[in-house]
Amino acid sequence: MKSKILVLCTGNSCRSQIAEAYLRHFAGTHADVYSAGVETHGLNPNAVATMAADGIDISHHTSNHIDEYDHIKFDLVLTVCDHA
Repeated sequence: MKSKILVLCTGNSCRSQIAEAYLRHFAGTHADVYSAGVETHGLNPNAVATMAADGIDISHHTSNHIDEYDHIKFDLVLTVCDHA
């Protein structure tokens, strides 16, 4: 069974987007990875550029609110800021 991982941040615009992308990249088919924020601030263009420089395209990502995932039982929740 795949692990379900949530990366949680304040605005789900940069740090959580980057962490989600790396986790998806390295976990492959072993995990379902999501990211969300306690607010939504849109996707940060600097995060897109940073990941593109590393060969990972996140330009299709969206900024999601934590409430969108209240129906999912996560195995692991990672917070990447102290406001989440």
